[in-house]
Parts: sequence; structure tokens; C-alpha cells
Amino acid sequence: MASPIAHPHESKIYSEFSRYYDKIFENVFFPRIKRVIGELNIEPDSSVLEVGVGTGLALSAYPTDCHVTGIDLAPDMLERAQRKVDREGWTHIDLAVGDAQDLDFADDSFDYVTSFHVVSVVPEPKRMMREMVRVCRPGGRIVIINHFRSERRMIASVVDRLDPVTRKLGWRTTLRMSELLESVPLELVRRYKTSPQSLFTVMVARKPGAASARAAS
Repeated sequence: MASPIAHPHESKIYSEFSRYYDKIFENVFFPRIKRVIGELNIEPDSSVLEVGVGTGLALSAYPTDCHVTGIDLAPDMLERAQRKVDREGWTHIDLAVGDAQDLDFADDSFDYVTSFHVVSVVPEPKRMMREMVRVCRPGGRIVIINHFRSERRMIASVVDRLDPVTRKLGWRTTLRMSELLESVPLELVRRYKTSPQSLFTVMVARKPGAASARAAS
């Protein structure tokens, strides 16, 4: 049974700081997200699902010639994201309330499925991962940026001590990447950090099967 972790809209870090989210995290997270999305070389007319879109921090990084669907469980975050979409006049982006652990999309719907700093927030990360794989087309890409438990024992033991505190805020520090990969049919394409000092790991994986022309590059 998964440990109880608040849904994003129930988490203190979201409910109390959502109005300051972009100001706090734009300089910390956005450069990494922008680089990762750029390196995907998303083809024109590709379909992209961003799971846990939040306030839309990543939306400006996507090419305007693809179609992006962003879902989040927190209405207050989505309201801010929608205002951003309206202000920028982005017609290639649609937003909707949605549960990362129970995606309301048919199997094999998207060429790319992305999620940034979300998988350690949901109560059941494995279930979220299975859903992301389910809605991804064969040959498509799953892209995750997140903090994962260090493979260095000393670092892991130190960070593990913070877990009881971070769980009260809404996320866990003990999630291993292997936990996500062990129960889904994925081929790990690349695992890396954008800098040696980064606390966050980028995971790019491929769903087995005949690759769509758009997501094959």
C-alpha cells in the first residue's frame, strides 16, 4: 500500500504558495525544463501530454507547431496556467483538470508524455507511470524530470531523514527511478543530469513498438 501523500491541491506547498509558484521556481526549474524539451526535437503536428502542468511553467518551452494538452488536479494552479495561455494567445495548448493516476485519455493517444517534478508528489507513483505509458503511442517518448533517491548510500541516508518533513509538505524524497521502471514496458533511452551539481535527474524512455514518424527522432 502506498504511503499517504496529499494530492497536489491538498499539499501545503501548493495551497499556500501557489500564488508565488512561478516567482519561486521559474529561475530554478525552467532553464532545465526548457533545455530538456528543446533536446527532444519535437516534430511538427506531434501530440504532447504534460502531466501535472501546474501554473504552466513549462508551456512556453514547447514548439508552437505541436499540440500540447496539460492536465493538473489543482484548479487554482490551472487557473493561473489558463491566464498565461490566454495572455500569450497560445492556440496549440489545451488545459483540463485531470488526475495523473487516472488519465482520462484513450490508449496510445500521445507522441510524447512529459512530467516535471510531479511523480514524487502523487500518492501512487507507479500507478501514474503506468497511466503515462498507457496513453503514450508505441515508439513514443516518456520524459520525466524529478528528484530520485541517490544511489550513494551516504547521501541517501541524509536525505532520507528529511522524508517525514517533506511528506507533510506533499512530496517524498525516497522515490527510486527503478521503482518507476520495474512495472512498465519501457526502454530507457537516456538518464542524465543537466549539471553535475543538480539534485534532479532527467529520464527519457521509449514505449516499445513501431515508432510513429513524429516521435521516432
